[in-house]
Amino acid sequence: MRQTPHILVVNGTKVRRPVFVVGAPHSGTGMVARAVKRSHGFHLTRGRPSVTKMVYAFARRPSMAADSGRGAARVLRDAFAEAWRLGPGTCAECPPECRVLSGSAGARGDAPCADPSGVHRFADATPDLIYSTDVLLDAFPDAQIVQVIRDGRDVVADMLDDERCLAWFRPGILNIDHVFPHPFLGVDEPEWRRRWAQSSTAIKCALRWRGSVRLSAALHAQIPEEQLLTLRMEDIVAAPSATATRLSDYLGEPISAEALTAAASRHTADHRPNLPALPGADPATGWRDRLTPRQIAQIHKIAARELQRLGYAKD
Repeated sequence: MRQTPHILVVNGTKVRRPVFVVGAPHSGTGMVARAVKRSHGFHLTRGRPSVTKMVYAFARRPSMAADSGRGAARVLRDAFAEAWRLGPGTCAECPPECRVLSGSAGARGDAPCADPSGVHRFADATPDLIYSTDVLLDAFPDAQIVQVIRDGRDVVADMLDDERCLAWFRPGILNIDHVFPHPFLGVDEPEWRRRWAQSSTAIKCALRWRGSVRLSAALHAQIPEEQLLTLRMEDIVAAPSATATRLSDYLGEPISAEALTAAASRHTADHRPNLPALPGADPATGWRDRLTPRQIAQIHKIAARELQRLGYAKD
């Protein structure tokens, strides 16, 4: 049972139906985040320190959220209250990946990235937020979640080129011996708990993708239809205007098709290199050229069921 809604006021505005964009690393959440951030009335953040600290605390120790009860929701709600605050100098705390969503330069000087008087909806697309969805819904029972999925083979190919993703696999960063199952690492079977230390990096990336899409599937059983929208990165890239319409209908607010089209263009094979960079701006497909036959076989062995279920046929 969800808690009684808590009234949160930020910049003099009540937070109603906040939007959270979630997905596995390199799934395309940045495209959706850019479109929402550039739509009238929205203030979206991504990777603000107050939120990131809590997200990775819950990711490292999933039991923290369960054991803390209402305390976890209260702490996360306070973190977002700080992240969404707008005023002189507040955007200076934003990481580059958040600033670039506002444009090539982001906020200028001490000016915030949005006018507080024009904001009536709040949103966040912090990486790895998907591992905090239970706490999110306790903190904001009326939240609307947009989850983005992508072919796991493309996700693994991008993760293998991302030092920030690979850093989580270093010894001592996450303790799989004392935390099991471990949703963040995608280790929920005793076999992989035993084999984790000796597994290749591609296998570890595949397990992370598999774990995230299993969480996504669980959301469908837990959340009312009006609070969850699932998008495919491949569909966003192929038809950004149609996707913007779906987003607008779901959120009840006009979402910028122009911004989504511009973001999607960076994920096409012929994207223009002179456009400002976006985090993870890699082609939406292309895993055959980027993965070795051995890596492809490993991914299929680990996640064949999920690839089939999501329509990414084994080919």
